[in-house]
Amino acid sequence: MPNFNYECINKQGEIVRGQVNSENFSSAVEKLRKMELSIIDIKELDTTQGKSKIFSREKKVSTGDLSMFSSQMSAMINAGIPVTRALFTIGQQTANITFKNALISIAQNVESGMGLTDAFMLYPNIFSDLYISMIHSGEIGGMLEESLARLAEQLQKEKILKDNIKSATFYPRMVAGFALLLFVGMLVLLVPIFKGFIPMNADIPAITKAIFILSDSVRTKWFIWVLIFAVISFSIYLFIKSPLGRKFWDEVKFKMPAFGPIIHKSVLARFSRTLSTLLEGGIPVIQALESAGPTSGSILLVEAVERAAREIEEGKNIAEPLEKSRLFPPMMIQMIAVGEETGSLSSLLDKIAGFYEEEVSTMTKGLTAVIEPIMLIIVGLIVGVMLVSLYLPIFTAITQSGI
Repeated sequence: MPNFNYECINKQGEIVRGQVNSENFSSAVEKLRKMELSIIDIKELDTTQGKSKIFSREKKVSTGDLSMFSSQMSAMINAGIPVTRALFTIGQQTANITFKNALISIAQNVESGMGLTDAFMLYPNIFSDLYISMIHSGEIGGMLEESLARLAEQLQKEKILKDNIKSATFYPRMVAGFALLLFVGMLVLLVPIFKGFIPMNADIPAITKAIFILSDSVRTKWFIWVLIFAVISFSIYLFIKSPLGRKFWDEVKFKMPAFGPIIHKSVLARFSRTLSTLLEGGIPVIQALESAGPTSGSILLVEAVERAAREIEEGKNIAEPLEKSRLFPPMMIQMIAVGEETGSLSSLLDKIAGFYEEEVSTMTKGLTAVIEPIMLIIVGLIVGVMLVSLYLPIFTAITQSGI
């Protein structure tokens, strides 16, 4: 997203200058107005410097980058270093150019008189609602270094959880991709060679005919296959991005053999960890629920939490409306109920998160060991069926000729 240099007047009548990161000019103006700033001047900052936009594309800020930043900021503030100086220092030594520019801009904005939370809010593509809520809580409560330390721990555990999920799905994706490439390669290179060995009047089995037709189609009309693949992929992508598609894909993921329980437990772990962090940081329950829901990565859980928040506002406890969604296991519901009754909800949620994170880690290791031989068998079957189909008419022709 582009950066905009601005010059404004704050509520105290002081002139403040800085940068705001936004999708376009109108949204940049809207952000500044929400912060109760009167705009004097605002201009888009040219960051391309004559380079193509393709090569100047912003680099994504990873969870690891945010975790490291939070830990460093907490340590520097605890050591008595002013916030703006800490931001400048960390920004200067950050390798990620997108993150570096954002931190330096935040430091400049804070130095110009803008609130720390408002300065972080200018970069929603980097800092999530959870992060902003924790910064706000720490800024208001005078415990910024503690909030940042909690964020660092939260983000580090979230990174470990994501790595476990990736490790569980990496091998199947790689083998599936290899199997597809192998199948296409055999159709393009191997099948025509075998086809030349078969006599014209030979009796060809139906499966072999189908492979010959498919091979001819892939070799002569490959552009049609590429177009079909692109259209189907793009259509699936658009459907999954739609509200209905996201719900459908969530339901499919949770019911997938082997992978479903891992994905479900990882969603519960993220939700529990985030909610625990927010409650520990002093965020009200309803606001914490609404902020923790989207971080789970499941639209089904987000909707369940939103319904629960409405019922809690009407006077109900937390456990009862969450239980109605049937997304939360009985053990988790019972621990939430006990935590709510005893006033130790944040600590129990932290234990729940740790329990599910450990389960995900154990299950991913076991899944990799089980899936590896299964995927090898599948690849072997693809190659075996293809070779048998190609050799079958050759053997038949030899048998009929009496050689």
